[in-house]
Amino acid sequence: MRYERVCVEAFGYLLPEERWTSEEIEGRLAPVYERLRLSEGRLELMTGIKERRVWPQGALPSELSARTAECLLRRHKISPEQIGVLVHASVSRDFLEPATASLVHGKLGLGARCLTFDLSNACLGLMDAIVLVANMIEMGQCGAGIVVGTESSRCLLENTIKYLNEHPKISRDVLKLATASLTIGSASAAILLTDIKLSRTRNRLLGGVAWAYTAGASLCHSTADAAGGDLMTPLMWTDSDLLLTEGVKAAREAFGEFLTEIGWTTARIDKTVCHQVTRIHRKVLLETLGLDSQKDLTTYEWLGNTGSVALPVTAALAAERGDFQPGDRIALMGIGSGINVIMLAVEWEAPEAPNVSSGSS
Repeated sequence: MRYERVCVEAFGYLLPEERWTSEEIEGRLAPVYERLRLSEGRLELMTGIKERRVWPQGALPSELSARTAECLLRRHKISPEQIGVLVHASVSRDFLEPATASLVHGKLGLGARCLTFDLSNACLGLMDAIVLVANMIEMGQCGAGIVVGTESSRCLLENTIKYLNEHPKISRDVLKLATASLTIGSASAAILLTDIKLSRTRNRLLGGVAWAYTAGASLCHSTADAAGGDLMTPLMWTDSDLLLTEGVKAAREAFGEFLTEIGWTTARIDKTVCHQVTRIHRKVLLETLGLDSQKDLTTYEWLGNTGSVALPVTAALAAERGDFQPGDRIALMGIGSGINVIMLAVEWEAPEAPNVSSGSS
């Protein structure tokens, strides 16, 4: 896929204030650790994740997504009437129906002609939504669109800890399948895309590739579908080792197609932003693709794996710090369970770091 008129105008983010360290989580799992004779500190040692954040009890994704999107629109002087499409694309949502996007639309005061819907594709949801909105802009169907999502990890963390503590026959193998769930964090992200005629930053979205490797669809899965709220009691089971192996295999195949499609070489990539999982995932991915770790930007160490918003939050923080410089060629590389891959190329032109932060909540 190639684009001539689409700009990634800006990234925005919102973070919770409450922090859960890996040490604190292990403290809550003390009975399991003692019975299985596991040493404390292994969670951070294995993953490189020191802490992750959680939203207040009962916080709804629509409320947080609306705050993130509203702040982004206000800072970049885009009026609600200019937004032609709104996609809410996180795994977390308020209800089975209506679409969480409908609630965000109302809170933002967007127009009646704004196409509004939810999209779900595990950790790749916001990347998929970027592609859909970019396609609409490229075809002239709208001048601007917003992609937004909020991931909430509290219920998954609490339920996983509860399940492990309440099942005395849990083995090391079962604990390993649940470990990925203990790395999950909370955050909110938004991406504003515009036609180049409306753009002030002129950060060009050049194009990218999508790659499906659905033979690995069973390697990470939840229990039965459930929406947000206090009744949500999810569990996730992840074969982390095999998911790493198969995910990197899919990424390697997609990366070759990506370079060909965009006309880049590995050496021409100035910055990379990947899905944020763990230290070992990052190391293996970058080594396999031949990418420089000094050019790669991360947040997993202090935010954990924030699912579909992990990549855009990391990009938003990088833009805020001024890590993206005019002329930088940036590769956004998303990988989600399924296994699905999307890689997008951005040519950054913003003359200075925009103030993209929505702060903490």
